[in-house]
Amino acid sequence: MTSSLDQLSAGTLDWLGANLDHFDPYTADAGTATHRHAKAVLELALLCHCSNRPGGPRDERLDGATALLRKLWQRPEFPRTFDTHPPSASTYRLAYAALAPDGIDDTVRRATLARLAPDFLSPAGRPPLKRMEIRFYADKAGVDHTVEPYAELLGQSPLVTLTGAAEDGVPGAVATGDAPPLTDSEGYSLTHAAFFLGDYGRTPTGLYGEALADARELVRRMLDHCVGQDRWDLAAELVITQFILGLEPLRTPSGAAAVECLVRAQRYDGAIPGRSAALMASSSAPAGEFFRKAYHTTLVTALMALVLSSGRPSWHRG
Repeated sequence: MTSSLDQLSAGTLDWLGANLDHFDPYTADAGTATHRHAKAVLELALLCHCSNRPGGPRDERLDGATALLRKLWQRPEFPRTFDTHPPSASTYRLAYAALAPDGIDDTVRRATLARLAPDFLSPAGRPPLKRMEIRFYADKAGVDHTVEPYAELLGQSPLVTLTGAAEDGVPGAVATGDAPPLTDSEGYSLTHAAFFLGDYGRTPTGLYGEALADARELVRRMLDHCVGQDRWDLAAELVITQFILGLEPLRTPSGAAAVECLVRAQRYDGAIPGRSAALMASSSAPAGEFFRKAYHTTLVTALMALVLSSGRPSWHRG
């Protein structure tokens, strides 16, 4: 890793490790926070999952997080917290099963899967991005489903449809702070489609030739805009997307600029203090409020550094 990426990785992982009590719904410190505990814990589980994959850059600074997850995954009451978020409850249950730490008692995981409605694992009535998400977690959980293969979903994915919709944009305009090529929700749809299709850089997306070039260009334009506006969270996700699309982000002007933008945003304690400069937490904010605003972007930045430092799979070399 470069010194900038090293700084981001070390700082974010140290901050996450020092704030595990805020992730844990059953500690006194967690009571001071108003973030959605289930979502925060599942995001932490995804970070640990990516770190612990075979051949991945496992970091011992995540050992405390892994220990917390192992404890939570065996508490019958923890999956019940998903019920407090009805629109997301089924997705949370499936992600919980998919991201279970290795070697734990499987009883609670199996009981949680049993609560999934059978029709949740079908494509009926769901948009392409949601179908990709269900397939992504169902495959990892080893759960039978009827969602179509990624190859059939690719043409309907935001990586293709948003590229076509934005092709009338003016290249370079976003660098001066003009209107971005995508809305916020479209930007997140673009990155999440890449995450699911490319498994955070582990599998090919299926994009090649002109379609791949167009997706890379759209990511570049959106990334330039995010850097210009200090949109830290989406910038980190877009850098991961560049990697998934076969680029070396630190060798691209937009990717390198995004990493330096995140370095400038990083606090002395390692945290990235919010999703953007406009939404950042005050340094004087109570601990729970600061955690609520900072944890997601800090975690995504840690994930970005982890993904960029991971080795390229054999299909991606050369």
